[in-house]
Amino acid sequence: MGRSRANVRYPLMLTLLGFAMIATFLVLIMMKKMSPIAALVLIPAAFCVFVGKGAKLGDYVIDGVTGLAPTAAMLMFAIVYFGVMIDVGLFDPIVRGILRFCKADPMRIVVGTAVLAAVVSLDGDGSTTFMITVSAMYPLYKRLKMSLVVMTGVAAMANGVMNTLPWGGPTARAATALKVDAGDVFVPMIPALAVGLLAVLVLSYVLGVRERRRLGTLALDAVLVEEKEPETVLVGTGGTGSVTADSPAGGGSSESADDDERFAALDPGRPTLRPRLYWFNALLTVALLTAMIMELLPIPVLFLLGAALALSVNFPHIPDQKARLAAHADNVLNVSGMVFAAAVFTGVLQGTGMVDHMATWMVDVIPDGMGPHMALVTGVLSLPLTYFMSNDGFYFGVLPVLAEAGAAHGVTPLEMARASLVGQPLHMSSPLVPAVYVLVGMAKVEFGDHTRFVVKWAALTCLVVLAAGVLFGTV
Repeated sequence: MGRSRANVRYPLMLTLLGFAMIATFLVLIMMKKMSPIAALVLIPAAFCVFVGKGAKLGDYVIDGVTGLAPTAAMLMFAIVYFGVMIDVGLFDPIVRGILRFCKADPMRIVVGTAVLAAVVSLDGDGSTTFMITVSAMYPLYKRLKMSLVVMTGVAAMANGVMNTLPWGGPTARAATALKVDAGDVFVPMIPALAVGLLAVLVLSYVLGVRERRRLGTLALDAVLVEEKEPETVLVGTGGTGSVTADSPAGGGSSESADDDERFAALDPGRPTLRPRLYWFNALLTVALLTAMIMELLPIPVLFLLGAALALSVNFPHIPDQKARLAAHADNVLNVSGMVFAAAVFTGVLQGTGMVDHMATWMVDVIPDGMGPHMALVTGVLSLPLTYFMSNDGFYFGVLPVLAEAGAAHGVTPLEMARASLVGQPLHMSSPLVPAVYVLVGMAKVEFGDHTRFVVKWAALTCLVVLAAGVLFGTV
């Protein structure tokens, strides 16, 4: 009897400690008591020791690092590749077109951010989406003194909706886990996902109007990125991502070298431009994204080859190649460091069994009367579960259990698979998603600030998708 009670208490303890570990992490980073890297490493290490499995911490971390190493490699070389493409001017025409549409209107800029993120998300990779979106929009947000967390929040939500594309990952995982066709899962969900994307655009409009009211009327000539006269001077205010800019009547100020370099990235006279190689770079990028979608080679290998080729052709001299690598070293180090730190967090969650017991507990607390509505329940549960777990953990560990419970009440696997996609707009801001560190790192936004801003809006977007799915009869 004593052993039985102990066996019951131990899973319950792991469940409670798992939720406590996640809550501790989120509270500390949102209150800015710890940096994300430190929190991702030290908090799970402490909980691992508290659980009594400190001796296995090394194994858990190595397992976590091994699992995320390909992702870290992909991010490193993707940052180098797209950094070089930005340097040589591949995206300049797109950026200029967006800026002409946006003018100096904050509302148009926020909506333009959502549209750009959604369009670029067609490649199925969040990291590349965020690199292109931030590189294009960051200078304009800075010059107009707009809130950078609005940019990161809108980009993350737009990418989250588009992340449900069959080649984006979640849909393929759900189809594989439940042994159904990915097309049968995705195609009926298109109307609901379209409503979700429309909700992101409406939210972008609302946030843009709010920014317009806060900033007032702005003159286009003073903010266009392509102008050469430095009429607008910026002053950094620290780690919050907010800035102020001098008005024409204001006093003098100085901007950081980092901001100088960031604005120079879109300077039409920069020495790194390669106009004669524009179509080569465009075709190389199209070929790279096509190969990625067709899965001709593993994504890390594709970006490794692409970065090496892009550097060699655009900068044939070794000193120039070293200069380009050095220019993007900060982003590479920040993002890869965050990914390996996240490996500690995921390694401990999975190694100690916390994540399994948390998922089992959440399934067990579902009342029996909710059986016929398991698709709706799965849609609601996908919000917290995909935020606190990796997609692999949710789709291969939790979804089959939920689907089995639903099958007993006549809920089809296809309905369950579609419902499981609902949480993706929130998932893309999870601390366990490596791409989000690309987003906040390149935008110079604190992860805690981004989290505090985006969670409520992303959750609302998820619920809109779920309601649309129910209304259209696909969930």
